[in-house]
Amino acid sequence: MMTTEQLLNSTAKFLQSTALVLAVGMSIPSTSQAQSNPFITHMYTADPSAHVWADGRLYVYASHDIDPPRGCDLMDQYHVFSTDDMIHWKDHGEILRSSQVPWGRKEGGFMWAPDCVYKNGTYYFYFPHPTGSGDQWNNTWKIGVATSKKPASDFQVQGYIQGLESMIDPTVFIDDDGQAYFYYGGGGTCKGGKLKDNMIEIDGEMKKMEGLEDFHEATWVHKRKGIYYLSYSDNHDVDGKHNQMRYATSKSPLGPWTYRGIYMDPTDSYTNHGSIVEYKGQWYAFYHNSSISHHDWLRSICVDKLYYNKDGTIKKVIPTTGKK
Repeated sequence: MMTTEQLLNSTAKFLQSTALVLAVGMSIPSTSQAQSNPFITHMYTADPSAHVWADGRLYVYASHDIDPPRGCDLMDQYHVFSTDDMIHWKDHGEILRSSQVPWGRKEGGFMWAPDCVYKNGTYYFYFPHPTGSGDQWNNTWKIGVATSKKPASDFQVQGYIQGLESMIDPTVFIDDDGQAYFYYGGGGTCKGGKLKDNMIEIDGEMKKMEGLEDFHEATWVHKRKGIYYLSYSDNHDVDGKHNQMRYATSKSPLGPWTYRGIYMDPTDSYTNHGSIVEYKGQWYAFYHNSSISHHDWLRSICVDKLYYNKDGTIKKVIPTTGKK
């Protein structure tokens, strides 16, 4: 039988142990603090272009699906989102809309997948937009350029890149030596070339990116361990499933490219459009789906971790939904 002193000591140890368990339990993040997909839920967004800037935050530049939808022609009003932990996201608000494009079509809309890069103190925002009114949109695409000294506000349209064919989905990759490369595509063709230092003129000629298999659109270029990766969406259309995400690699930013395979199967959306970026030592694949709306043209941006095999090939990304 315990003495009074032994009983008091035992009770004290029990209370200390209980307090420790409670303290540990409180330090574990709740499921509401976990990363979730889609990660933007208060509006419809698509075509995420992800970048990490010098302030240490990861920024996503996204297109915006207008609700109620009418296909992809109503897309307008680009937004920027950022995070420093991949859990909490800040909506910096709208940075550009079609009515601010002096040379754009009078009916507006058609503000499709954008990209943004930083060079020499300036952020350059690239976006496709046609000049033709009515049904004269598909052969009148221009790649507009807006600039700002801030990553998520005060962008002003400077014009568009002269001399390009009518294609969409601009993306810019800046190599380790500071040389910027411009890519875009559509209609089964992807082209790339150098940009001049002013970032709004092509230096030389654009050339077709050779070696890509079943290219459709959504070009994105990143570099890892000296290898260049060009990812894109394909023309897959089987049993109600559509775009797969494919990729190719090269030892040169302009190819020729060696096709490597599919890194993401179709989502529940008619389209997909992705970007790949490293943040705090982890690689991520950004993309969009229709898991909130269940409508092809009311999409939502998502992100999942991306991993590489030892030989540099990309392991297939399994899209997730909800908290994780």
